[in-house]
Amino acid sequence: MSNAAAAAAADAPAPKGKKKLIIIIAAALLVLLLGGGAAFMMMGKKASADDEDADGQGSKPKASAKAQSKAADPKAVPHYAPLEPFTVNLADREAERYAQIGITLEVGDPKVADQIKVFTPAIRNNILMVLAHKTSAQLLEREGKVKLAEEVKRAASRGLGYEVEEPEPADAEDEEDAAPKKKRKKKAPEPDLPITAVHFSNFIVQ
Repeated sequence: MSNAAAAAAADAPAPKGKKKLIIIIAAALLVLLLGGGAAFMMMGKKASADDEDADGQGSKPKASAKAQSKAADPKAVPHYAPLEPFTVNLADREAERYAQIGITLEVGDPKVADQIKVFTPAIRNNILMVLAHKTSAQLLEREGKVKLAEEVKRAASRGLGYEVEEPEPADAEDEEDAAPKKKRKKKAPEPDLPITAVHFSNFIVQ
């Protein structure tokens, strides 16, 4: 009887030890799961941040493909398309005046330079129409030459088949400034023109 009691007393603590072991194992598994979840979330946030940086710093607008190509190749050589000199009667009323102007078109794409040769009649017609509305006083001033270059650029681009809108006159802008209460329409950004610049090789007004 005493041997049986002693055996029972020796076996009694065993269930408590197993229970503690199970609790310890469960706690260790819980810690591992929580740690793994936290690490997974941190890795996910880092990956999304890297993606945003790669896409152009998050929500900032991406640069156009044309702007990116220019930035990647700053040494890109421009292409020039010289036109035959223009001789045109000017719009002076008090006397007969005429101008002889040499124009060279600058383009960034060599394909556009080839297109200019094909569309030369339309391009020359548009440029002549611009020149015919100028007076000698306008062409003799530096500001007049700068304005003429911009008008020739748009006229030549139209000759290539591009849709180009005329800029708003200065009077209209002054009226908008004088009436700030009226809602102004947002101006659409001017599209990239195939003609990047206009150069004058000679400029004679007589």
